[in-house]
Amino acid sequence: MCWVRFGVQKQMKIWLSKNSEVPLREQIITQITLGIISGDLPPAQKLPSTRELSHRLEVHANTVSAAYRGLASRGWVEFRKGSGVYVRELNADAAMDAALELDRLIAKLFQEARSKGYAMSEIAARVKRWLDAQPPQHFLLIEPDEELRNILAAEILQATGFSVATASIEACASKLVGAAPITLYSRAEQVRAALPPDTSFMLLHMRSVSDELQGKERPTREDLITVVSRWRELFKWSRTVLVAAGIDPETICFRHPDEADWQKGLHTNWLVITDALTAERMPPGCNFRVFRIIADASLDELRNFKDFLSKPLASL
Repeated sequence: MCWVRFGVQKQMKIWLSKNSEVPLREQIITQITLGIISGDLPPAQKLPSTRELSHRLEVHANTVSAAYRGLASRGWVEFRKGSGVYVRELNADAAMDAALELDRLIAKLFQEARSKGYAMSEIAARVKRWLDAQPPQHFLLIEPDEELRNILAAEILQATGFSVATASIEACASKLVGAAPITLYSRAEQVRAALPPDTSFMLLHMRSVSDELQGKERPTREDLITVVSRWRELFKWSRTVLVAAGIDPETICFRHPDEADWQKGLHTNWLVITDALTAERMPPGCNFRVFRIIADASLDELRNFKDFLSKPLASL
């Protein structure tokens, strides 16, 4: 921790934890932001040069430079060519950028709490408790296969109208704030190991490809069935199930929408099976059915969950 002089009379205490998981750049940004909110750093106040501040804090100049750029991008400071970095004059009457307004609200919260003597560990613990208690604002779909992840997210959005974020298994633990985690039943053990203990998540079941043929006459040997998808695993899976359902394997074709002329001739097929994303690119006159990977029962569960969150407290 050290005292850093800002201008002739203004001084501000800046402390850095070099063992923290929070990058040094963000520590500098946060503390200068608090200084601006508190009035310790008034508008038009010149900040120390990159070289001076890096020397005082004993960090690399690139770290300070990145912090100043971050403060500028968030609207707290401005660069004046040939002069240096200055606290920005904020127009109270002007519409404020959403991110800047949120930063100001958060900074005021921390400033007020610190002024009343609360330690940062106490503040952080209480903020985390409040965040954990908030109802989810979106689903977090956890799936390692990127192509399948995108298709599943499209299905969920189309079925529920509820916002869907996605994450790999490795990254899911860092995206839990405001999220209701969901994953395929087959990924349950992997996801459980990746999430913090006692984190609950919903499991999605998959439907059968053969269900897509319900209500249709069985095709002849001359009738073609083409499976079109960005998810190549659907090719192997659908072939196995269709053949098991009695479909002649010679009548089953597969296409990937990244291939040249993949739409050509699809209108002559007896049936085209595709995924929720690729369906938007089907050519006119094509007899296709969207294969929903997620079972109806699981989609109904997601809809019910979304409807529950949408109800006002008084009606619960």
